[in-house]
Parts: sequence; C-alpha cells; structure tokens
Amino acid sequence: MYLSELEVEKLSDAQLTKLLFSDIEDDLANGDCILVAGSSKAVKYRVPKAVEFYKQGRASKILFSGGVKWKGSDDSEADSMKKEAIVLGVSEKDILIEDQSLHTLENVLASLFVLNREFHLYRIKRILVVTTSYHMKRLHLTLQTYMPSWITYTLCPADDTFTSKDNWFLTELGRKRVRDESAKLIKYVKQGALRDMKVDL
Repeated sequence: MYLSELEVEKLSDAQLTKLLFSDIEDDLANGDCILVAGSSKAVKYRVPKAVEFYKQGRASKILFSGGVKWKGSDDSEADSMKKEAIVLGVSEKDILIEDQSLHTLENVLASLFVLNREFHLYRIKRILVVTTSYHMKRLHLTLQTYMPSWITYTLCPADDTFTSKDNWFLTELGRKRVRDESAKLIKYVKQGALRDMKVDL
C-alpha cells in the first residue's frame, strides 16, 4: 500500500501510530550539520536535543530553520533557537539560521540555500534532523523529495511530554496533532507536493 491510497478517516489508532512513528529512531550516525525545524515549543524541546548532539561531536554546525514569529516574541523561530543555543554553550560561529520559512516545505527549500552557501551541497553526505516524532515522517519525506538524492538523514526525535508514540492517543491534543499531521502527509502526497512511498500498515 502507498501513502496516496490512504484515507486518514479510515485509519485506526494502531495504523496512525505505524504511519507517523515507525522507522524514525536515531541511528547514532554523525553528520555534516544538524537541522532543527522551528515550532512554538522548539526552544524548549528541540534546541536542547540539537545542542546535546553538537557537544557530542556528532556534527560541527547547527542550522535553525523557521521564520514564524509566535505571539509574544519579536524574534523568528530561528533567532529564538539561536539565542537559546548560545546560552546552552554553542559557539555562534557554528550556528546557521534560516529565518524566512513559514512551513515545512519552506523549511527545506530555504535551508537548501543556506546549506549550499555554507558547505556546497555536493559535499554534504548526512544531515541530523531534529523535530518532534509526529512531524518527523513529513519532514523526512520533504527532505527526500526536494534535497539532492545523495544526502542521507539521521532522524532524531525531540518529543514534548504528551505527543509521542506511546501516549499521543491519551489526550485530545495528542489525537488532534496526530490526525492533523497524518492528513497533511497524505494530502501533500496526493497533490504531488511530496513523493509517494510504500507503507506497511
């Protein structure tokens, strides 16, 4: 079965779990850069995970991606994440920012230019990807669709406290997030914005 054949309304909780949360474990490989997608809670959950990898030497640069300015902040997601990373001990010279994107596809497209300027795309072998686990499948598929085919990815989920593989179905917010995310994934594949892929549900 392919993503394009799915209808989110017909999927069970177990199928939704497999759809979004399967095959996104960290394989512990090192990479050229850590890519962190922005969100309203990225500073709290995603930045510490990226800084941990940086301090472990798993990549020498961190790219923070996100141009949304959330209510109560004058900074873009990328700028907010950068400030927090510096507080946590990352050298400013090792931080790249992309502060124009407003959603996942733009995260990828805009990051492509930043990565090319910093590394030259043809030299990049692997990127460590940091986002929440329920968002990881769509971000990974977007990277695979729009980034050069020779780049590989290590998927590094940074979860909040109530939308992980083991507990998303316990709260209304978790359920809404997972259903909305599954619907977006399927819709964008059917539109042709993301490449289709085989899924085992």
